[in-house]
Amino acid sequence: MAAQPTTNGPIPADARNSAVVRFAGDSGDGMQLAGTQLTDTCAILGNDVATLPDYPAEIRAPAGTVAGVSGFQVNFAADQIFTPGDQVNALIAMNPAAFKAHLADVEPGGIVVVNETEFSKTNLKKAGYEPGYNPVEDEAIDQQYKVYKVPITKLNQEALKDSGLSPKDVNRCKNMYALGLVYWLFDRPLDTTIRHLNETFAVRKKRPEVAEANIAALKAGYFFGETAEMFPVRYSVAKASIPPGKYRKVTGNEALAMGLITASKLAEKSLHYCTYPITPASDILHYLAPAKHYGVKTFQAEDEIAAMCAAIGVGFAGQLGVTGTSGPGLALKGEALGLAVMTELPVVVIDVQRGGPSTGLPTKTEQSDLWQAMLGRNGDCPAVVLAPQSPADCFDAAIEACRIALTRMVPVVLLTDGYIANGSEPWRVPTESGFEPIKIAHAQKNGEDFKPYTRDENLTRPWATPGTPGTEHRIGGLEKQNGTGNVSYDPLNHQQMVRIRQEKVNNVANMVPDIEVQGDADADLLVLGWGGPYGSITTAVNNARERGKKIASAHIRYLSPMPKNLGEVLAKFDKVLIPELNNGQLRLLIRGRFLADARGLNKIQGKPFLVEEIEQAIDLMLSGEWGDLEVLYPENGRVDVKSQALMA
Repeated sequence: MAAQPTTNGPIPADARNSAVVRFAGDSGDGMQLAGTQLTDTCAILGNDVATLPDYPAEIRAPAGTVAGVSGFQVNFAADQIFTPGDQVNALIAMNPAAFKAHLADVEPGGIVVVNETEFSKTNLKKAGYEPGYNPVEDEAIDQQYKVYKVPITKLNQEALKDSGLSPKDVNRCKNMYALGLVYWLFDRPLDTTIRHLNETFAVRKKRPEVAEANIAALKAGYFFGETAEMFPVRYSVAKASIPPGKYRKVTGNEALAMGLITASKLAEKSLHYCTYPITPASDILHYLAPAKHYGVKTFQAEDEIAAMCAAIGVGFAGQLGVTGTSGPGLALKGEALGLAVMTELPVVVIDVQRGGPSTGLPTKTEQSDLWQAMLGRNGDCPAVVLAPQSPADCFDAAIEACRIALTRMVPVVLLTDGYIANGSEPWRVPTESGFEPIKIAHAQKNGEDFKPYTRDENLTRPWATPGTPGTEHRIGGLEKQNGTGNVSYDPLNHQQMVRIRQEKVNNVANMVPDIEVQGDADADLLVLGWGGPYGSITTAVNNARERGKKIASAHIRYLSPMPKNLGEVLAKFDKVLIPELNNGQLRLLIRGRFLADARGLNKIQGKPFLVEEIEQAIDLMLSGEWGDLEVLYPENGRVDVKSQALMA
């Protein structure tokens, strides 16, 4: 076996504050594993990290085509970061399709490592290149980027020729060869990945020969970088200065699962997760299903409606009912969500937003379900709506959603998105003393006739569990008489109940902290956001302030009800910009509710905001542009933010 590589190769490593690396190849090339391992390694080294996985939308897209390209971007830094990075510093393109799909995102002069073996006439044709043209032989591309042609497939086969694996299994190891090369190029150790490969293949899957082959490929890639004399420089990123504590890497879906389990323990309730598998929410079920030792019960329903009704039934039974979905699944849950509003039972609905409408872009991110979450049901049907701002924030948001649902007897919709759900970042593991119990008092017989729709000071009705003597009551979707809960068709009672249900949601604002403004108190512009764009907004505003601009930012976590001081905050600014990954849903609500002349920056491309896009919008707003803005990409592939009014 080859000697363990060291970080003291013949080429010293140049220090830099951050690096953005993207792996790209066919969906079967293991790009997600390579990216995840680079992320884990950088996190253990103490870097701040942020990631952006990118999955093909077509499950069976032909191999070698642009539609079948899978990518994974990692930003690791010595400073605090909030995004997976705008421009890519180093692209690892495993085939021509990956090269074609991702080259435009590489910074001028950036590193492009291509798997030369795969740039055959057949693969070039599959990727849509003209006959006779090979982009890695194009001098114009060579002048714009540092292109390194490495025959990864061939070198991997040579390294594993004596492994005993089949040619197909040998080919599956080429992602580790590419990862080893990246580890050398960015001065990363191999230990974390070697440990993972041994635990995954040698221990869990009982295939030590596969572990040995992958480790051999990893080391071969590393040593190629060290001995090939192809790369004139390598790079090193120091550990970040972060508050002390125990950290781990989490994705948004993983943090949601942990938050739901924690909430169930804080409330002393069993967690029942009722769902129908749908991209990109399915991983929540995957994380919760093995958690039976925490008292978690998972139920895979036959459809979205059944899953929603089952979660309501859990609430009726006195436990914590949660359901998860994405995109069109939220529409299917809409009728039953109205039943939860009418019966005033606690339930949490997680919607991992994706590109729409209809099936839309199932593996891409968007923020287009806000109106549906707040307004998309028959009748006046209010629910609490909140949205986390990052993958790690999903943990706290899940606990908060459960706390509100269980203590205020209301359905709560938790809006994440594909970027937050699949992205990852370091998460500081909290201590047990940092949690506040979720206190619940169930209804008991008090000697009088039980009235299930009497209310406390928050308009919350009592939570009576089945089997409690003296608390038997009628339940269902027909309108209730206030107090008794009997079916009522009285018009004035209906109007009163509609207003009570809305006011009950409004009263949740007393649990909501005031919105905080970051930046300059006398700012010329407020950038207001919600959900996933938080990182891009924060970075763009910080950059603008460093350039001498007077800018402030604020982020809305609670969308229904909104923070009580939001109107007061908006009134302090003459200009308000709202970046959203939709066509202006929050903008319409802010304009209608607060009469604020807010303007939008809208992007509906299945991708999160780049920092550069928001910076361009800030500059346009400060220069006097007063129309809603839209992100475009002209032929040169660079960002161009323009007024929608001008385009019309």
